[in-house]
Amino acid sequence: MSISLIRVVSPNSELCKLGFLETTTKVVDSSRFVRTNKIKNVAKKHKCNNSCYFDAFGELGFRDLKNGRNSDVIPRVVANPTGELAVSSEQMVYDVVLKQAALVKDHIRVRDDLEVKPDIVLPGTLGLLSEAYNRCGEVCAEYAKTFYLGTRLMPPERQKAFWAIYVWCRRTDELVDGPNASHITPKALDRWESRLEDLFNGRPFDMLDAALSDTVSKFPIDIQPFKDMIEGMRMDLVKSRYKTFDELYLYCYYVAGTVGLMSVPVTGIDPESEATTESVYNDALCLGIANQLTNILRDVGEDARRGRVYLPQDELAEAGLSDEDIFAGKVTDKWRSFMKKQIKRARSFFNEAEEGARQLTPASRWPVWASLLLYRQILDEIEANDYDNFTRRAYVSKSKKMLKLPIAYAKSLVPPSSKNGVLMKIVGM
Repeated sequence: MSISLIRVVSPNSELCKLGFLETTTKVVDSSRFVRTNKIKNVAKKHKCNNSCYFDAFGELGFRDLKNGRNSDVIPRVVANPTGELAVSSEQMVYDVVLKQAALVKDHIRVRDDLEVKPDIVLPGTLGLLSEAYNRCGEVCAEYAKTFYLGTRLMPPERQKAFWAIYVWCRRTDELVDGPNASHITPKALDRWESRLEDLFNGRPFDMLDAALSDTVSKFPIDIQPFKDMIEGMRMDLVKSRYKTFDELYLYCYYVAGTVGLMSVPVTGIDPESEATTESVYNDALCLGIANQLTNILRDVGEDARRGRVYLPQDELAEAGLSDEDIFAGKVTDKWRSFMKKQIKRARSFFNEAEEGARQLTPASRWPVWASLLLYRQILDEIEANDYDNFTRRAYVSKSKKMLKLPIAYAKSLVPPSSKNGVLMKIVGM
């Protein structure tokens, strides 16, 4: 019987980051958090040469997941300084999408009233897990009110799973963006990744880890997106500029697109959906990318004050702009024109994500639609502020959010098979 120390790291440790970390020390049997029906991680972190990416996309072009056929789009490759061919970030990320979809294809089409029960319930296990999940719920309620309200619309099992995933993602993000971020080193992130591997193997380090460890034992969630998010944190330690959108896209995948991939096994796909599992994963990825692009456009001024510019340098140059213009924080016609193009791109990702929202289980569609519509409103507010994201933060009022909820609910009622039906027209689809 394995014993794990469930505690937070000491205050002088690089991983002691958040105010909501537990302050007590508990010795518990870590095997109590392990389910005998745990789905093992089968997709280990991989290194892939160019040929395997071409295999993933088909010899002649991308595979059109919506229609299950090869498209006429030729995979984009570029030549690096050594003359070798390099695959675009979108293709690299899509390889991960395909692997995630393959992992859960036989698992995520479940009934709406999903109930996952352990084969064996040891004395005290449920109480400890209940406490762990409740703590995650408290963190969500405190730090992500809109997200928390959305999860409350879900069945209990999915609700708790999203709390556990959110808390892990927040703790990871706080490592490089929290109050002690200046003390974080690559080695600290290596230790955090080692902790991640332990919790996926049923050895949680603390109470919050225990909740996620239980969640990944119940749902076919793969470790790769979690590892990729940590990779995004490593990128934040050393990189504050992005030459092209291709580079920025990879960063957006690491820090937000990964969340979409983590979420699909929990939301589930409607058994009536005719969409491929891969296409649903890809749309979930698009929602994560859209959210991160929106964050970037909203926080231009805030990031600039920290010396960071999360905008494609080549596109800034094409618009006649530079980092100096951003640091000056002056809204000009050039800036407005540039922002219009950036907002258009972000909206295109939201539009792509809508198709995936239609394919989810009925119990998950409302909160996902609500999240999509509410976050997309931030782009409207940037426009309403005359593109001043230097000194004004785009903020969506509570009243505007409330007005979107009935629309989200109406959209959630549309079953996957009614894409061209009357109800779609009624709700403005």
